[in-house]
Amino acid sequence: MPLRYAGAMTTLRERKKQQTRDALIGTALELFTSRGFATVTLDELCDTVGVSKRTFFRTFGSKEEVALAPSEDLWNAFLARLRVADPGDGTVMDLLRATLLDTLGEMTGDDWAHRVLLGRRLAADTPSVQARGLYFCECTSRTALEILHTRLALDDPADPRLRLAMDMLVSAFHLAQEAWAEEPGTPSRAAFAGHLNRVFDLLPESFTLTASRR
Repeated sequence: MPLRYAGAMTTLRERKKQQTRDALIGTALELFTSRGFATVTLDELCDTVGVSKRTFFRTFGSKEEVALAPSEDLWNAFLARLRVADPGDGTVMDLLRATLLDTLGEMTGDDWAHRVLLGRRLAADTPSVQARGLYFCECTSRTALEILHTRLALDDPADPRLRLAMDMLVSAFHLAQEAWAEEPGTPSRAAFAGHLNRVFDLLPESFTLTASRR
């Protein structure tokens, strides 16, 4: 096969794989939301999309993973950006904040925000989905710390402040997501970014908040 055709076929295959993945995510979230996560079988999901279970497992490891795929896509992209982001002269928190917000801006799918919201609701109601989310969060935090240790000049490799900064980022994300999810109307990336910025701005004040007696 001539190289120009080989390249075109590779692009076509990748596009087809992405279309299949997108169809699995969208259909899964619709079925899980309308009928209940436990009620929808993997066979039914695959039949609805028109793919084999083998194709499903080449793309996702479980029903829980496909339910949270939109959120996991954000954090996987965050890790990829963190690997190449310029630390600049700011703080670690500045770096993490900028990287997360820049990554959020890359989530360009028309219904990405809506899918994140559906996945969040499923996690709130389904212990196995919630457990998957917690596991992924811990793995992501650990990977982010490994990246930071590799890229930053640290006097003490065991400096706990790095973990504290990452934990604050995750906490701020969850708090912002809660506020965003409670908003009426159509969810959007812009609104999510607004909540994130507000929570990040409040982080320094949380350390100086006076504990006054009632």
